[in-house]
Amino acid sequence: MNVKAHHSLDELLTLYKTQTNPQLARRIQAVYLARKTLTCPQIMDITAAKRRTIQSWIRWYNQDGIEGLKDKPRCGRPPKLSASQQQKLQKRINAGPTASDGTCVLNGPAIQRILENEFGVLYCLNGVYELLHRLGYSCLCPRPRHEQADPELQKAFKKTFRPYWNRSKPNIQTSESKCGSRTKHGSDSKGH
Repeated sequence: MNVKAHHSLDELLTLYKTQTNPQLARRIQAVYLARKTLTCPQIMDITAAKRRTIQSWIRWYNQDGIEGLKDKPRCGRPPKLSASQQQKLQKRINAGPTASDGTCVLNGPAIQRILENEFGVLYCLNGVYELLHRLGYSCLCPRPRHEQADPELQKAFKKTFRPYWNRSKPNIQTSESKCGSRTKHGSDSKGH
């Protein structure tokens, strides 16, 4: 693979080690390995990238240097919430539910109502979950607890409670017949 000498090997190694963006670091690593005259299959083994991807990275580097390896702005629909609105939503979620929310846990439908009432944007439920994921929230939430629950009594109950389950008896076949009929084998139900 022919790699233009935009940077020395030491510079590429330093750029690779100091890069905070993992995608860009991986691309710089591939260029560094190609400059060290490794073959494409060897680079594929090290970076876990496909041949065409590595070839594209080398081509981008040859054309524009490190700038060519950086992600380009992508087209797409602009977000419904601005960055400042997203921060306000995060603060609102972290503060927990209020009395006006009518719930003890901020789940998807509750956040959907908050987005509509407080921010004036409509999200479908799937969109709410995707937004929460982009903001760093997981779909797991703690089980709601009653405000009058006593944790000490609950611990004492767990220590003293012994579950007793009635085990069902195993099924024992009582006859050779497998159809469940009570007639004898070979008999007719018609009267002659």
